[in-house]
Amino acid sequence: MARKQLYKVTTRLVHGPEHSAKWDFSHHVTPPLSSSTTYRLDSAKRGARGFQEFGQLVKDTGDMPVYIYDRLDEPTRSILEGELAEIEGGEACVTFASGMAAISAALGSSLSAGDEVVAHPVLYGCTHSLFQNWYPRLGFKVHRVDMNDLAALRKVVNDRTRALYFESPVNPSLELVDIGALRKFADEVNARRKPERKLLIFIDNTFATPFGQRPLALGADVVLHSLTKNLGGFGTELGGAVICPKSMLATLLLYRKDFGGILGSKSAWAIMVYGLPTLALRLKRQQFTAKKVASFLEKHDSVARVAYPGLASFPQRALAEKQLRDFDGDFAPGNMIYFELDPARVDAAEFVDEIARSAYSVTLAVSLGHTKTLIELPASMTHSSYGKSGGAVRLSIGLESPSDIISDLKHALAAVSKSRAPARNARVKSAVK
Repeated sequence: MARKQLYKVTTRLVHGPEHSAKWDFSHHVTPPLSSSTTYRLDSAKRGARGFQEFGQLVKDTGDMPVYIYDRLDEPTRSILEGELAEIEGGEACVTFASGMAAISAALGSSLSAGDEVVAHPVLYGCTHSLFQNWYPRLGFKVHRVDMNDLAALRKVVNDRTRALYFESPVNPSLELVDIGALRKFADEVNARRKPERKLLIFIDNTFATPFGQRPLALGADVVLHSLTKNLGGFGTELGGAVICPKSMLATLLLYRKDFGGILGSKSAWAIMVYGLPTLALRLKRQQFTAKKVASFLEKHDSVARVAYPGLASFPQRALAEKQLRDFDGDFAPGNMIYFELDPARVDAAEFVDEIARSAYSVTLAVSLGHTKTLIELPASMTHSSYGKSGGAVRLSIGLESPSDIISDLKHALAAVSKSRAPARNARVKSAVK
């Protein structure tokens, strides 16, 4: 195991564990898929041992764990969890059936009646809905505060505040939160608290992935992921993950067992065998393309504003260069672009409709981190729970040729430009004939 640490993370993502007590790695080049809901127990004593050991950290060394029932633990998922913890630099990982299941469990297992959460104003739509629609019913008060405004944060954090929650980069705006500054703030608060009541920093790292950002090293306590996105990478599996301190593991596993949001072994296997080994390769290609596409959009007359951390114009460029670093220490601005169209020239809904009609390399669909380039309107789609309107566009760059993506965007912008409406109508009529 010690020798494995001599190799770079990108190599370790390809090969996985060199040995694991969870499964026989002596002869399998590709980790085998375990697909059994229940496991044979040789004796009542061994069964009792399995239940007694449940909730403990399962390592790749030592005796093989006693597997009892899939909802408690199983080999394939457990190996994936070990890899995710390692690449994030965390002590433990628990995976779930979806990203939202992971978020719900991470907070739900940490909060008690009367506890409060402080969350960034802009979040993924379903996370916003969780805080807006469900937490009030459960008795959890949620304050919404800009996490970069420490003065405002000090006004709302009190003895009942248990969690600071945010995304960075933020979905969909790509705003960054200074994780190091939040760490200093939390340390000030925790100096006056008992260890069991310390203020915890939760970050959703889905956009950046551990390839582009390791929040634990920057000061976060808990890292969350939608495995459905970049980590899965191919748009075939749903999943979520919580990377946390060892001290949180037992409670989190118990929560998963009782609430039942289990990541299926087949999904875990696909993410481990296809998603993680190609992560660095995919993201390096995608962010190479994203820089070209963002530069094109920034120069286009119909685009009012472009947010992409790789552009010199990005408002938080210095913070981006500090926090967004890949495994080799290189700047990793990612594969997500957020841009606003000039409403005087282009209607955003008409633009994405034209993409849906005529584009080949860009697909109108929600989700992100796919091998295919995906485009959507957050205000009316993924973030519709905010109940706001807007013409901003979210673009998730895939593996297509940069010139093809740019060509499709350029064509769609030209086709729906208000100054070119007659030409567009003529082209559509011609196509109908």
